[in-house]
Amino acid sequence: MAADNLHEGHRARVRKKFQLNGLDSFETHEALEFLLFYCVHMKNTSELAHRLLNAFGSISSVLDAPLDALLDFGLTETQATLLKLIPELSRLYIDDKHNNSDKVVNYETLGNSIIRKFIGRENENVLLMLLDSKCKEVFSGIVAKGSLSSTELPVRKIVDYALRYNAKSAIIAHNHPSGFALPSKGDIEATINIKNALSLIGVALLDHYIVADNDCISLAQTNAIPGLFQFYSE
Repeated sequence: MAADNLHEGHRARVRKKFQLNGLDSFETHEALEFLLFYCVHMKNTSELAHRLLNAFGSISSVLDAPLDALLDFGLTETQATLLKLIPELSRLYIDDKHNNSDKVVNYETLGNSIIRKFIGRENENVLLMLLDSKCKEVFSGIVAKGSLSSTELPVRKIVDYALRYNAKSAIIAHNHPSGFALPSKGDIEATINIKNALSLIGVALLDHYIVADNDCISLAQTNAIPGLFQFYSE
């Protein structure tokens, strides 16, 4: 009982510290320890936080670790799932926080906006953004998910969405979870296929972004496909 009171007293003090000063007042291991309060009961989570950081190298690496790796480390499914929730929840929060109420796409900050949409995504995903004649976003979402090694860009699905939302232009993006933000030959060929398919229904493909970690490359700006993207030459 004395040990229970000790743990609860410590946790109460940590919660109060957060309420008064936020995470800015925490060391990295303390922040992870605090998070673990909510899935590890009546145990010393400071030791577990230190072990996780030592094993994976950083708090972002802990949160980005595959579920299987966290389970192999010894966490329960509930504990591992909570850690995996944080990057996904962060993506939803940031995307919502920076959402443009007018839905007008700002091309100067578009790259950063797209990077945010891939926070916490471990597998390859294809993002489609559709715009109307005034460059207002009418749709933005993941239209395909694949393995860590490859994703085929879903041409027919992209065309179907463009027709459904009466889009005038489109932007696509996909991520390289374990690589670099550099276009492959397959990326360029797939982009040309999508551009040609969209052009048949009067929709212009403005750009294709490739995202890796906190970096992205715009195929429009690399001139990998000459004459494809009108916006950047206007």
